[in-house]
Amino acid sequence: MKNHHRSICLFPLAVCFLLASLSGLAQAPVPTNSVPPPDFAAKVDEYVAAQIKINQFSGAVLLAKDGTVLLSKGYGLANREFDLPNTPQTKFRLGSITKQFTAAAILLLEERGKLSTDDPIGKHLDQCPEVWKPITIHHLLTHTSGIPSYTDSPDYRRKMAFPTSTAEMVARFRDQPLEFPVGDRFKYSNSGYFLLGAIIEKAAGQSYEAFLRASIFEPLGMKDSGYDRFETILPRRATGYAIRKGVLENSAYLDMGQPYAAGSLYSTTEDLFRWERALAARQLLSAASYEKMYTPCKGDYAYGWSVATRFRRKVISHGGGINGFSTMISRYPDDEVCVIVLSNLQSANAGRISRDLEALLFGEKYETPRERVIAKIDPAIYDAYVGKYELSPTFVLTVTRDGDRLLTQATNQPQVEVFPESETKFFLRAVDAQISFGKDQTGVITHLVLHQGGRDQTAKKVK
Repeated sequence: MKNHHRSICLFPLAVCFLLASLSGLAQAPVPTNSVPPPDFAAKVDEYVAAQIKINQFSGAVLLAKDGTVLLSKGYGLANREFDLPNTPQTKFRLGSITKQFTAAAILLLEERGKLSTDDPIGKHLDQCPEVWKPITIHHLLTHTSGIPSYTDSPDYRRKMAFPTSTAEMVARFRDQPLEFPVGDRFKYSNSGYFLLGAIIEKAAGQSYEAFLRASIFEPLGMKDSGYDRFETILPRRATGYAIRKGVLENSAYLDMGQPYAAGSLYSTTEDLFRWERALAARQLLSAASYEKMYTPCKGDYAYGWSVATRFRRKVISHGGGINGFSTMISRYPDDEVCVIVLSNLQSANAGRISRDLEALLFGEKYETPRERVIAKIDPAIYDAYVGKYELSPTFVLTVTRDGDRLLTQATNQPQVEVFPESETKFFLRAVDAQISFGKDQTGVITHLVLHQGGRDQTAKKVK
């Protein structure tokens, strides 16, 4: 799982509540023209066709400007066994896009006098451990509580299919030590948003699901959004898929009580556009609540949203990754632009696709996916690459050699093979990512660069 909201989901996880802000540079002057190029629709079709051919993308995409939909399409199949196509009305699991709805629910309850974001969480949680007593609701919302994320647990994948009550899930992490002093720094924590669900239920006097339905989805006319429960008969629900060893399969089962307020919701591109329009019109919350929702704390993270700069423009965004699905919503409030990408393929890089479509819309640079060819090189060269590469203190890429294969493994993620394009450049087949190894003047490997989602991240070789 992530150790930073801009970290990548390098390898296909069983559950990965992805958030990709993909910040750009802020130094250049803000552009004044955001008119789509005349060949915009044709370029979108060309780009998505390449994503389908190279990365097997399937899903739905919506792009809008000034409240007008420029493009809304489904691509590929919602269910491959019955040959059912994706459409703008197909329901996808959202993963961590759920968090913005959880944050909005907290702010609604604050407006109704049921709680305050400054409240210690012990005021709303039973049997709050001593170490949690300095933690406020604000700390949970901004991922600054220090509570370890339960999805980082080594046994999470083994337990994810089993029904688990809220109390049982909280018991998994309530006695763990904090990862840092409360409020000291940012670290993405699904545990924090899981606890927010319990706080919402106690303050509202009804279930998390019922409160969101009555207070957000129904008032905004979001009839195709809700809590994704396996047992519910849900028309037009997409099946989630994953690619394992080059073969497309049904994604691993996940009991939906486990993601809860951190990642349990489903929606459509059309419903999420209704949500975006309500936010743009300041329809649901008060001005003070919107100010809180969009004020970044540490790590560019506000309340359920990342607030950053991309293409020299302010962007408010959040992504999600969960078994079988990859999602992204990006909003450019000053340009009145919204881009929504929902995919029922776990390895789809919704953040990268969204960023590229935004670049296309703004006339910025982007890269269309291309076929990558495995180069013939001497596997003996792999010995120089073996070692550990640190992207952050808690996120390390371990590179090993297995005969003629080069393997990489990120912290708490499965081991996967990477394939050579040259002696120093390698690519993954499971996801759209590449790795380049760097040398010093003496030829010794000193670092690698991870290329994913339109970003380059350097990892120093530490061992």
